[in-house]
Amino acid sequence: MKLRHVPLKVTAYIRGHLESAMSVKAFKLVPAVERDLLMGDKARINIECIECCGKNLYIGTNDCSIYYFLLEEKNSPAEKTSFSVSKQLHKYLSFRKPVGELKAASALNRLLVLCDNTITLMNMMNLEPIPTGARIKGATMFTLNENPMSGDPFCVEVCIVSVKRRTIQLFLVYEDRVQIVKELLTPEQPCAVAIDGHYLCLALTTQYIILNYDTGVSQDLFPYSSEERRPIVKRVGRQEFLLAGPGGLGMFATVDGISQRAPVHWSENVVGAALCFPYVVALDEEFITVHSMLDQQQKQTLPFKDGHILQDFEGRVIVATTKGVYILVPLPLERQIQDLLASHRVEEALVLAKGARRNIPKEKFQVMYKRLLQQAGFIQFAQLQFLEAKELFRGGQLDVRELISLYPFLLPSSSSFMRTHPPLHEYADLNQLTQGDQEKMAKCKQFLMSYLNEVRSTDVANGYKEDVDTALLKLYAESGHESLLDLLVSENFCLLADSAAWLEKHKKFFALGLLYHANGQDAAALQLWVKIVNGDIQDSTRTDLYEYIVDFLTSCADHELVWKYAEWALQRSEEVGVYIFTRRPLEEEQKNSFNPDDVISCLNKYPASLVKYLEFLVLERRVKKEKFHTHLAVLYLDEVLRLKSLAAEKSEELSKSQAKLRSLLQKSDLYRIRFILDKISGTDLHMECAILFGKLEQHDKALHILVHELKDFAAAEEYCLWSSESKDLPYRKKLFHMLLSEYLNSSTSEHELAMAAVDLLNNHAAEFDASCVLQLIPDTWSVQLLSSFLCGSMRESIHAQRMTQIALGLAKTENLTYTHEKVKLKGIPTVLSDRKVCQMCQSPFGEPAFVRYPNGGVVHTHCAANRHVNSSTNHHLSSPSGRT
Repeated sequence: MKLRHVPLKVTAYIRGHLESAMSVKAFKLVPAVERDLLMGDKARINIECIECCGKNLYIGTNDCSIYYFLLEEKNSPAEKTSFSVSKQLHKYLSFRKPVGELKAASALNRLLVLCDNTITLMNMMNLEPIPTGARIKGATMFTLNENPMSGDPFCVEVCIVSVKRRTIQLFLVYEDRVQIVKELLTPEQPCAVAIDGHYLCLALTTQYIILNYDTGVSQDLFPYSSEERRPIVKRVGRQEFLLAGPGGLGMFATVDGISQRAPVHWSENVVGAALCFPYVVALDEEFITVHSMLDQQQKQTLPFKDGHILQDFEGRVIVATTKGVYILVPLPLERQIQDLLASHRVEEALVLAKGARRNIPKEKFQVMYKRLLQQAGFIQFAQLQFLEAKELFRGGQLDVRELISLYPFLLPSSSSFMRTHPPLHEYADLNQLTQGDQEKMAKCKQFLMSYLNEVRSTDVANGYKEDVDTALLKLYAESGHESLLDLLVSENFCLLADSAAWLEKHKKFFALGLLYHANGQDAAALQLWVKIVNGDIQDSTRTDLYEYIVDFLTSCADHELVWKYAEWALQRSEEVGVYIFTRRPLEEEQKNSFNPDDVISCLNKYPASLVKYLEFLVLERRVKKEKFHTHLAVLYLDEVLRLKSLAAEKSEELSKSQAKLRSLLQKSDLYRIRFILDKISGTDLHMECAILFGKLEQHDKALHILVHELKDFAAAEEYCLWSSESKDLPYRKKLFHMLLSEYLNSSTSEHELAMAAVDLLNNHAAEFDASCVLQLIPDTWSVQLLSSFLCGSMRESIHAQRMTQIALGLAKTENLTYTHEKVKLKGIPTVLSDRKVCQMCQSPFGEPAFVRYPNGGVVHTHCAANRHVNSSTNHHLSSPSGRT
């Protein structure tokens, strides 16, 4: 069943429920001219048309009369708008026909009145026809062009539907005359018309069309039946019209024949429409409905029976029955928006605000819109729509403290923040907002943590970073969030007093130490951390806190603090504690900020740490001081002797210790050799003794130990190599010959030594002088036994000979090159005779000494020395170069 067939009370009930579901109180209906004022007790008088221009209200009636009223708007403190109406004139036209149309042309002070198919020009103030009697005849309806093309400010463009069938006429109306401009034929009889510029929008008998009266080009829009419903053609903006379409749709159409807005849904029996941006107002037999142009939704319904006129006049919407005139007064936009927000209709409020932007001054709109976004953000926040809330807060540039203030105790006690007035929301705090629901409260806190973390480094937090960071720290501490430590180790503005108390309350002692450190209170931080490690207080944040403290002391610039806690660190672990001194920052190492003697004095009680520190000085930093090298060698030696006393129990550890001792003795030249040798004497550390004898250049003793006592022939060969590493080839050959002699000159002719000698010769043929070797080896050795040595020696000898020949050849070539250059430099010989004169002084040569220039000219030596005296002559002689 369609709405128009439902009884009035039922329809009103349905509309009332629709209004409550969708309602936005956009307008209120205010009486303007009531029946008694207009017609008194004359029951037969009906209103036919109205016109409003500024404060001037004109009403045309069915008895051929025009009533002129002065309309004054009155605003009371309670926002109850009313109108004061005073009757100015009543003019009877004597046509005995209803007044069909009224249009005011304020620029001409003229009122255009359509009555009995004639448009009469009347004075707006006294309603008298103009003296010239100018009028337009044969019009059934007319409209004014609000976007005129004539360019003449002293005339108006009028478009009429002529009594002639299918005819449209255009006139220019001046103050005292009219002029026809154009006459057009239409495909069907026009029923309604609107005009904008050169374009006419026409409701014909069966369709709507757009007609360009300048070019004559027309365009069909869509069909409709004028017999079924009253057509509506309404200009709503530049080159845009509103039309009553099929199916109860209000259709928007541009002059190009397209629709740039979605249609609005209104009643199928609409009799009038008006525009009051951003709303379209429609009138049917029982209601006034208000529709948004922004989202096409019906926003308001007002009961209004027997309405038959609805028009807008410069933003003022007037509606009339046959007996009275009423004004639809728009409520302030801010009030409408606030009503929508109060109903939690955030999207509608935002759409309305954006749509009304063009009607509000820019600065005022920006202030209003920012506040709207902030309010909308809190509405979404209260509904736990956090993503939407975040975007609204950002768009509205919300002072983030407004959000923080909802959470009890998060703002620092020193904060001077006061909430915006009037308030952006209705909540006292988070407890009220969530009604004590712990799950909702946890979600809200999680959102705030995320939001504060995002905005803390942006412009949003400028000016109150302390409040933001302190609140974030409190949230992290309360929830045990892993980002608490990240916040404290990065640049932050957490207030010490508030933050320290909160961290202590939630037993975040390690984080409290970081806070102290961030505020330059390293002593307090270390004291707290040491208590955690010692078990005096409990905090399981870091299981490696001891190592963290050592690392902290390593980079600590307060040396008094380092010395204070170094003993504690060393007592807990010598291996780790010594890092305090061995892993100092590079810049501190370069400054030698810690005196090694002081450190060694401290470490004397901690042998393992002392060794580590001396290794650091000697092996890493390569400090060139005898006492450190000797001290380290002694410690290595003591450790080796200690481990040897334990026999086989620590064999692997002993091997490592001996390797370290031997490496130091081999590579270092700074320790006291004889002192170490004395300490080794009487022990079985033969290899070490050999190394020390080598350092003393007593190679015979060293090789004797290696060959006869240790019988380590490979070590003997290695000894010869490392002992001659930085020496010349003769020195190396000397060592290898000494080793060979040690093998061959033994008092006992052991087969083992003979084989070692053979291997030495065969493996290191290049290190021996073959002629000397042949004199040393026994005559009983076969050539085959020494084949490798002999081949290697021959190859080396031939190679040396050939390399010498190459070098000699290269030297001769170089000499030849230099000789050739010398010959070239000598050039052509110069002949000097007693007839040859100096080209500078023109005197003959008295002695064989002379100077020759590249161009062949010769001068006295003293003339050449004084060449700067006569630069021009000299230039001539020395050209093209100054070489002599």
